[in-house]
Amino acid sequence: MSSMEEERRQRKQKLAAAYRLFARFNFDEGVAGHITVRDPEHSDRFWVNPLGRYFGHIRASDLVLVSHSGDILEGTGPINRAAFAIHSQVHKARPDVVAAAHAHSPAGKAFSSLHTLLSPLTQDACAFFEDLGLFADFSGVVSQLDEGARIAEALGGKKAAILGNHGLLTVGGSVDEAAWWFITLERSCAAELAARAAGTPQPIPDLVARQTRDTIGNAMVGWLSFQPLYARIVQEEPDLLE
Repeated sequence: MSSMEEERRQRKQKLAAAYRLFARFNFDEGVAGHITVRDPEHSDRFWVNPLGRYFGHIRASDLVLVSHSGDILEGTGPINRAAFAIHSQVHKARPDVVAAAHAHSPAGKAFSSLHTLLSPLTQDACAFFEDLGLFADFSGVVSQLDEGARIAEALGGKKAAILGNHGLLTVGGSVDEAAWWFITLERSCAAELAARAAGTPQPIPDLVARQTRDTIGNAMVGWLSFQPLYARIVQEEPDLLE
């Protein structure tokens, strides 16, 4: 097997594992939500789940290869139209992004209705301090490329974005990183919602939040934090590697 084929196989297996984990964490909502990974050989193509397949059943062999022009090149479609509209534009706008994740997770949906950025209330939330975009112009289900382009613009060069009245979006230099940023962003949204409901939370000072972000919000920590979850899901559900 060539190094390129091996890299493709590994990316697809990590992507399948991320879908399984999203199902476990109840991030799935019917056919909504999608995680993508750029093909290592063809940068204008990405792998995504087929429409209507339960996240908890996704295998590497189920994934579909789609070009930035919308052509299905491998696998059996169809795919989610919103997945193509959002992810094709994010991958186009950000050559550094290998993977992107979007889902209608419970806390993310609730927090997105506030049209505000995450506050640095906890150490974990500091990973997104000054590294989180806000797209506050919800206009219905994303189906057009120009809408995806506006989301990509709101994301900018950051690792994540709050999509107002919609959900969360995260990106990274690997599936591991993008998936972990989504998981911890969802949990941080839940923590802030709980803190606001309980009283008046006190944020971490900007300087400390910035220093903490540099420590726990970098790409290596994002990748590393996903590894225990990946090991667990592969051990418990090895068929995802098929």
